[in-house]
Amino acid sequence: ERLSHSVDQTFSLCIPPPNVTGTLHLGHALTVAVQDALVRWRRMQGYRVLWVPGCDHAGIATQTVVERRLLRETGKCRQDFNREEFLQEVWKWKNEKGEEIYHQLRRLGASLDWSRACFTMDPGFSRAVTEAFVTLCDSDLIYRSENLVNWSCALQSAISDIEVETKDVSGPTMMSVPGYENKVEFGNMFTFAYTVESCDSEVPVSTTRPETMLGDVAVAVHPDDPRYQAFHGQWCRHPFTNRLIPIITDTIVDMELGTGAVKVTPAHDFIDFHLSQRHSLLRPSVIRGDGTMEPLCGQWLEGVKRFDARQLVVNALAEKKLFRGKKNHTMTLPICSRSGDIIEPLLKKQWFVRCDTMALKAIQAVENGQLEIIPSHYTKTWTNWLSSISDWCISRQLWWGHQIPAYQVELPSSTTKEEELWVWGKSEKEARQRAAVKYGLNPNDISLRQDPDVLDTWFSSALFPFTMLGWPEKSSDFLRFYPNSVLETGSDLIFFWVARMVMLGSELTGQLPFRQVLFHSLVRDKYGRKMSKSLGNVIDPLDVIHGVSLK
Repeated sequence: ERLSHSVDQTFSLCIPPPNVTGTLHLGHALTVAVQDALVRWRRMQGYRVLWVPGCDHAGIATQTVVERRLLRETGKCRQDFNREEFLQEVWKWKNEKGEEIYHQLRRLGASLDWSRACFTMDPGFSRAVTEAFVTLCDSDLIYRSENLVNWSCALQSAISDIEVETKDVSGPTMMSVPGYENKVEFGNMFTFAYTVESCDSEVPVSTTRPETMLGDVAVAVHPDDPRYQAFHGQWCRHPFTNRLIPIITDTIVDMELGTGAVKVTPAHDFIDFHLSQRHSLLRPSVIRGDGTMEPLCGQWLEGVKRFDARQLVVNALAEKKLFRGKKNHTMTLPICSRSGDIIEPLLKKQWFVRCDTMALKAIQAVENGQLEIIPSHYTKTWTNWLSSISDWCISRQLWWGHQIPAYQVELPSSTTKEEELWVWGKSEKEARQRAAVKYGLNPNDISLRQDPDVLDTWFSSALFPFTMLGWPEKSSDFLRFYPNSVLETGSDLIFFWVARMVMLGSELTGQLPFRQVLFHSLVRDKYGRKMSKSLGNVIDPLDVIHGVSLK
């Protein structure tokens, strides 16, 4: 009798949904142990306790695993299948392998409520993801724009800022890059000259990426740099395309770096992109999504891989007597955390989440004590990151995931390719109705094409604390157990997951998704590295339970 519920008190939390591709390691075991201790303690105190298990569809990771498997077993790559066929293969794999994680959790003795287990691609969860996207679009918190994104040529997809890792190289360093048989050298600064049209002078520019110079649209110098005062407003001749490009002045240029004059390639560099916005410059792309050079570069480069093109461009500059040498250079390379590829900034039309106001609310929630972060030293990390947040690119060029519920509208009258027209809706029918109202037409006269991209996996993960309880329906679970009492997870998920849950949860449900965040430390190997399959330092908790040979 003592254990009957003190009904007014509930305690709810969710397990951080592990990737469906994975198997658990000791890091997961720690999460489960801490959470299990919390829920058993609350049960003993007579609380009504809910601890929900879940699993994440892990877009990029799962698609990569299935693509590899298909290549190994059938010799076919994804492009040999149509989308439907490929997705059938992924579901087949998921149904075979996806339960593995739940078996492990059961073996660990986790007292989870299995009747409520949810997978992020379940029909109900998918409907909630669509609802969230449509609601945020209606509130102008999701918008579509052409912008520079972090592009992984190996995955042929955009990834978000926090999926980009960095590697520092101090001087020439040979590195393996996916898709190249031989290692590629990084850590050099190349200098070449642009000849100034009106006189026989030249402006030398320095770059670590000479292959992008075919997309140069300007040369920028600092307005106060005495070396280039005479050249303000002059024009240079591009040695390969023969285009005239202006010499512009901007205080963003670092006079100390390289020659103090920089080439401006807006379609392939974040700073150059901002320069192009300020100075109304064109943005021609010269590298394709697969990492080969665009036809725009001319026949001699078209289809050549970007790092092979680097040497060809340097040789061609030397032949035209414009190459001014290379020297060792300390630099930071952006690396795709998913594939190990070198990130190529590319210009793409994508969907973005507008983060500034939501981030501000998330900072205020912690400052005014509505949301408590334990240990408290993470509060500073929280505030720093959220106060300098950039908008979040949520388009992924994959097939496995939640296809974006936005539709491009083609009107019967439009013959020219003017600007894109988009509508969104919970179904194609609703999108068609919205388009009819928006453009004053009969719904049957409109043709719609759904965006082929899927949403970033972290978008659906961010909805977990309320979607697992039946949101957007006001179900009895939702009314009783939301907001969750606590969120307990590893400190490495503070940005990927926790901050985004707080931002989207507050926006979509009108309240914080939980009142406390409890971070545990990470399990590391003797070299201080996180557990990761790629490093081979993973320990399976079941091996700890049952024992295993040293080998």
